[in-house]
Amino acid sequence: MQLLTNPESKQDTIRVSALHAFAYCPRLFYLEEVEELYTQDAAVFAGRRLHTELEKHEDEEWEDLFLESEELGLRGRVDALRTRDGQTIPYEHKRGRCYRNNQNQPQAWESDRLQILAYAYLIESALGIPIPEGRIRYHADNVLVHVPLDQQGRAIVKEAIQQARLLQQSSQRPPVNNNERLCTRCSLAPVCLPEEARLAHNREWQPMRLFPKDDERQVIHILEPGTAVGRTGEQLKLSRRGQSPETIPIQQIGQLVLHSFSQISTQALHFCTNKGIGVHFISGGGRYLGSLDTRQGSIQRRIRQYAALSNEQTCLELAQKLVTCRGKSQRKFLMRGQRGIKGTSAKLKNAIAQMKTLLQKVPQAQSLESLLGLEGKLAALYFSALPCLIAETVSPELHFNHRNRRPPKDRFNALLSFGYTLLLKDVTNSILTVGLEPALGFYHQPRSQAPPLALDLLEIFRVPLVDMLVISSINKGQWDIQTDFNIRGIQVWLSDSGRRKLVSLYESRKEVSWKHPVTGYALTYRRLLELEVRLLEKEWSGEGGLFGQLVVR
Repeated sequence: MQLLTNPESKQDTIRVSALHAFAYCPRLFYLEEVEELYTQDAAVFAGRRLHTELEKHEDEEWEDLFLESEELGLRGRVDALRTRDGQTIPYEHKRGRCYRNNQNQPQAWESDRLQILAYAYLIESALGIPIPEGRIRYHADNVLVHVPLDQQGRAIVKEAIQQARLLQQSSQRPPVNNNERLCTRCSLAPVCLPEEARLAHNREWQPMRLFPKDDERQVIHILEPGTAVGRTGEQLKLSRRGQSPETIPIQQIGQLVLHSFSQISTQALHFCTNKGIGVHFISGGGRYLGSLDTRQGSIQRRIRQYAALSNEQTCLELAQKLVTCRGKSQRKFLMRGQRGIKGTSAKLKNAIAQMKTLLQKVPQAQSLESLLGLEGKLAALYFSALPCLIAETVSPELHFNHRNRRPPKDRFNALLSFGYTLLLKDVTNSILTVGLEPALGFYHQPRSQAPPLALDLLEIFRVPLVDMLVISSINKGQWDIQTDFNIRGIQVWLSDSGRRKLVSLYESRKEVSWKHPVTGYALTYRRLLELEVRLLEKEWSGEGGLFGQLVVR
């Protein structure tokens, strides 16, 4: 027997699995049910494998079914039912171990107990048959726990449903759980950032590393014009002119970046969307064009973003952190550079000293306009001194006098501009991954294709991911002034080989780990990009204070 209704037919009912999350941690429930955030870690996949194996060994007495009760306000799919002596018993299967009381007797964990009670009560309500109990099999220690469905159990389920509905109507996330051990086993810890929230409230806190390690999926750059990207099975198919087609398994791809006049099929776009792969477009001239926005849900998060960034004082405070972070990194980079230069020039020394004075004025800025003035002076000092970091042995064609763009007029600025384009793409990808609105920033104003929030966050990573990379690669003699650049009048662009080389250097740079100065744990730059976006969101979620602290040492 299998009773099915459309799981999407009634949105007023609450999923039983959501009640399990509510009992485990109200914040987890809110993230999943209100903000519609889900992740799939190793434990989730292991649980699915357990259920698959159980299904393979079912006999005819085992059943599963989807049920919904409008009267009770519940819906869910029961793992398994078994009939014995005329009684119907719902079963739940858990990979882990059971809870044991002071007498070492096996018990159900509180969240598991609520879940099986909810399933039992749902069956009673939907099918009109008495359910005496539910049972939970803990496979790690091979224990079967019986949970009776009595009046107290029914009252527990009703109370949980009522409290869950109240939380669904809230516009604010609940605080992090007091039980840290729950956080270490939670698949949504990388989204919730509970340790970072605790650190925001207590700077003496020693956070555990719960943010995930590096995403090992590749960033695929399609640099050759005329390349077609399609789908074949569970793979992307790359068809380059004059070459044999190349296929890449979808699980190995994190981003797809289409440069120049490369193409992608509708089927491939749908495929990337379903698999959570970022798709980005860059012009043949190295200008960022846009990204495929695959966000779904998360409306509550964007409402909070709108509310916060509509406040002028909030925007000013965040912008001050941003300008301070970028300015300090620029100054530290110049200071680091002067250590390797014999007879440091007066220009470099003066720039470092004047930047220190200007940075002291940033916290006193009374408006975004005055802050823009300070930032402009800091940038002018920085770029006037940056040529001092180029080694004397470097070819004169790779030196520069000032920052210029649209179009770049020298090789150095061509490298900077394309590097900033790659960085803008990655920042935008992180914003979309987190679920915020790229078009609503707090410092930059809307212009062209570049979303303001991405331009804001770009400032934090300019120095470590692009400026330091360009200076280092020039001083190491990694550029061919003839083959890596195209000169068109006063315009200078990277050639095909130049773009390919900078993409390779940039992607390698993102793999470098950097110890976060506040959290104390190390992450690669590609992970730090996402972490910084999540820390920004905490600034208007009552857990602020960690954003904008990534200063070059």
